[in-house]
Amino acid sequence: MSESQRAWIAVENGVVLEGRAAGAEGEASGDIVFNTAMTGYHEILTDPSYAGQVVLMTYPLIGNYGVAEEDAESARAWAEAFVMREMATRPSSFRADSSLRDWLVERGVVAIEGVDTRRLTRMTRTEGSLRCVVSTEDGDADSLVAKARASRSTDGRDLASEVTCGGAYTWESDFDASYPHRLGEASGERISCVAYDFGLKRNILRSLVHSRFDVTVVPAHTPADEVLARDPEAVFLSNGPGDPSAVTPAIDAVANLVDRVPIFGICLGHQILSIVLGARTAKMPFGHHGANHPVRDIQTGKVEITSQNHSFAVELESLPDELELTHLNLNDGTVEGVRHKRLPVFSVQYHPEAAPGPIDSAYLFERFRDLVEAQRV
Repeated sequence: MSESQRAWIAVENGVVLEGRAAGAEGEASGDIVFNTAMTGYHEILTDPSYAGQVVLMTYPLIGNYGVAEEDAESARAWAEAFVMREMATRPSSFRADSSLRDWLVERGVVAIEGVDTRRLTRMTRTEGSLRCVVSTEDGDADSLVAKARASRSTDGRDLASEVTCGGAYTWESDFDASYPHRLGEASGERISCVAYDFGLKRNILRSLVHSRFDVTVVPAHTPADEVLARDPEAVFLSNGPGDPSAVTPAIDAVANLVDRVPIFGICLGHQILSIVLGARTAKMPFGHHGANHPVRDIQTGKVEITSQNHSFAVELESLPDELELTHLNLNDGTVEGVRHKRLPVFSVQYHPEAAPGPIDSAYLFERFRDLVEAQRV
């Protein structure tokens, strides 16, 4: 292997592995998180929730269908770096606009293949959240470990303010005709909705529009009075990266919205809403990242297979009396959904819009619409 093809990943615990460069040249660091999805790497890489994190794919072969730009969940790549066991060299899908390697190079994403991803996954599961650095420039083990230890973790970071939009805008696009979804055709008047962008994914916006919401997206730091000045019938709180307790502008805003307008929150939005309503959040040992997490709807007893991407979670024992637990993770018993017993607000930790992942939970967008319509009566 030539010097230009070599790459290294170093973990703060001292482990250093050598592999092959699979993306842009350079060096990047962050919290290492493993994702258990077998497909959907493009959507994962373009999900703003991965800001501050190095994504490790557990499935051993990545890139076999290339990259189709229509699948992007935002306008750019957000993962700090990308780690794979093996990258496919020739995409085999008629939809592909480019190979994964070319896309990573073009987007400036440092990537490595040819390393023992199973070892790194087991390490993360055993030792918890770890920082790491991926480099194509520095092959010195001591230097790399020192860089990993000096890198910033996601603890205490308001990353939502770093990934949010620069200003308010409207979104009108529905699902593409070829996109598989379970949402029926909604009827009735359209509903005005303000969506907070903490790291918003495009398929969330498509799901809202399909459910007959007229969506205006606002930045993460937008005060409540600016939202209320738009006279919305509903407010949506999006997914996003980082520590929810650090997103203080959003916490302040939501605190002034909860008793004024129906609210639906997903992922980071769920955590922020829970904090406002009196619960606590904490960083998980290694988080939930993947497209195959079982969740039980406590009201119906139905089990949904869900798409998830979060390193923080709401602490079950911290839920106040006013919050009812609605969804529970069947792997580890963590909180997956809550609703207020009196106010028209609810939230889930997982991703009902999927992209990537199963579409078992799409009904939640219909539930949001029903909740808002009930307030009109």
